[in-house]
Amino acid sequence: MYYYKEGLINGIKPDKPDPAAAKVLQETLGGQFGEMRTMMQYFFQSSNFRGKETQYRDLMKGVFLEEIAHVELVQNTINSLLDESGGPGVGSQGLDQAPLDEAVKHANPHHYIMGAQSSLPVDAGGNPWNGSWVYSHGNLVADLLNNVVLESTGVLQKTRIYEMSSNQTLRETLGFLIVRDNAHQNAFAKALETLGVDWGKLFPVPNYDINKYPECRKFVEMGYHNAQFNFRLDAHRMGEIFQGKTPSRNGGELSVTAPPEEFPVTQLPEMPNEHAPGLGDMNA
Repeated sequence: MYYYKEGLINGIKPDKPDPAAAKVLQETLGGQFGEMRTMMQYFFQSSNFRGKETQYRDLMKGVFLEEIAHVELVQNTINSLLDESGGPGVGSQGLDQAPLDEAVKHANPHHYIMGAQSSLPVDAGGNPWNGSWVYSHGNLVADLLNNVVLESTGVLQKTRIYEMSSNQTLRETLGFLIVRDNAHQNAFAKALETLGVDWGKLFPVPNYDINKYPECRKFVEMGYHNAQFNFRLDAHRMGEIFQGKTPSRNGGELSVTAPPEEFPVTQLPEMPNEHAPGLGDMNA
């Protein structure tokens, strides 16, 4: 069972509305290597785990629990990028100024038509999230190898999306996620090390200096690249795997730590021109 405490795993940094940034950030949410995929893949792998070596199951489940928070963070970041991106329309001024016309020229129009200026379970091209991407075949080594590829490709895409926009709302969230993807590469690589794999100088993928991103540097200084956050309320064995020297070139020691203090969730205002959430219409 799961419990929920309202709060974000990282803060939303204020900047101007940017529907184009929201469009590309959808890849981080609903793309083939996005947060919805990682969340569901580790969920199914941990739920379907067989055998007595439950330290591997607990590691997968521990990362799964954090990925739920990542989905929530990206959703809220997209919402912040879209909020106030369309001006007032008929619903508030009585004049049809087609306020959303300019906003959607470089955006995903479904953000406005389907989502009332909020996130959707799609990729940057507007394609729906696809459960067939989830890899859970029951073989521990094969699953762990796929997880390493998933985290490596995910951070590769995030570094590319980072270069697509200077919007600080987008970059703050990506900076946090890039560092956490490095930690999760370490988690699954370390698990494979315990099974006999010698990574040498392979990690992290891509081959880059994480400190070159200003938004990442502060999280590296906080040790987030070598930490596995513990969201469990009960006993677990993930620390049997996530310990010792990191398999990454970034160096340092791995440790299981308490999650960061939560950040407030932004309350989105009503938008009369989108008829959302609609209570204002009923009370008119």
